[in-house]
Amino acid sequence: MESWEDIELAIREALEAPFAIESRTEVGGGCINAAYRVRGKGLSCFVKMNRADNAGMFAAEAAGLDEIARTGTVRVPKPVCHGANPEASWIVLEYLELRPADDKAMRALGRNLACLHCVTRDRYGWNRDNTIGSTPQINTQADDWVAFWRERRLGHQLRLAASLGHGGRLIANGERLLEKLPALFAGYNPPPSLLHGDLWSGNAAMEAGGEPVIYDPAVYYGDREADLAMTELFGGYSRSFYDAYRSEYPLDAGYAMRKHLYNLYHVLNHLNLFGGGYGAQAERMIEQLLAHA
Repeated sequence: MESWEDIELAIREALEAPFAIESRTEVGGGCINAAYRVRGKGLSCFVKMNRADNAGMFAAEAAGLDEIARTGTVRVPKPVCHGANPEASWIVLEYLELRPADDKAMRALGRNLACLHCVTRDRYGWNRDNTIGSTPQINTQADDWVAFWRERRLGHQLRLAASLGHGGRLIANGERLLEKLPALFAGYNPPPSLLHGDLWSGNAAMEAGGEPVIYDPAVYYGDREADLAMTELFGGYSRSFYDAYRSEYPLDAGYAMRKHLYNLYHVLNHLNLFGGGYGAQAERMIEQLLAHA
């Protein structure tokens, strides 16, 4: 992915100031993108790169970061620019010195996330599609949350799983669950809250001054419980985070059951991306949810 001259030019045009890359260092950027810290003219940037045909993924990420930043509720890295050439696509962000969040930052993140979730719109979804990991995430707007979750989230992942050769009980019970979704939302009609969309612990940290930061969003407007559920899927968030969130914005009692429904989306996505034992995990989750329907 030798595109550094084009990236340097894109940064210079975005900053409307002289800029030249003086050094670049490869850093951890997850399993999807190559990631680098670049330095030049006293400025540090974080650069993620992928194949040229993934330019839309980075454009949507920049738009999602801007969507969150405009709320003034929780810190996100500022996008500098994004682009592509025939060899690669990229996004350039401000570089933040991040470290694992301590307890104070976790409490602040809980409060800030509650404030983010108070930002609402009239419809579920978003004005553009994006990705969850590298999987297309469909955000076509809808007025009905159950229909949105059935068609744009669980149904989409189940259809993708079937296309990849997963079948049998997973797909059969998954389709039964889609039919029974209204029973799991009886008496519950969430407002369309602004969501990060992929809030596992690897997408949250604190910067050097102690302020919590979230990044790598998969933004849309939906049930805030979906964000909270994702924080529980792989762990990594402290009790003080949840206490602070609930003190600002208490959760409905039905969250204890619905969180498994929301995390099923991510488990199915992991199955479609990585295979392995995620299929058996998804089957167990579906059976447990059917028992509540």
